[in-house]
Amino acid sequence: MPAKTPNPVDVHVGQRIRMRRVERKMTTETLGNAVGVTFQQIQKYETGANRAGASRLQQICTVLDVPVSYLFKGAPGSPPRKSGMPQDIIDFMASPDGVRVAEAFGRITDLSLRRSIVRLASRIADGM
Repeated sequence: MPAKTPNPVDVHVGQRIRMRRVERKMTTETLGNAVGVTFQQIQKYETGANRAGASRLQQICTVLDVPVSYLFKGAPGSPPRKSGMPQDIIDFMASPDGVRVAEAFGRITDLSLRRSIVRLASRIADGM
């Protein structure tokens, strides 16, 4: 019997959990301990393999210090919002490197230097 495909909303919610957890520099083990589940269960929530119930989502959001609505922002089937983040930005910010880059960039106070970094990154991404 083929494996069941995760629901797109569960995948989205899991990605948002991961993004916020990484942003807070929290491990799956720390989050799991805080809400009373194993780190493996947190990993399953983050991939959408397992669905988290309402009370568990509330616990997770309390630990991550976000409202439950944060997890559903931009979810499939939601009305389109002009302020929604593109998926590639969500994926980037859910990675440890993305968080490190954003934190480091945020500490640069010289506006000219910030613009130079953005131009350099754009040129690299466009293949120079």
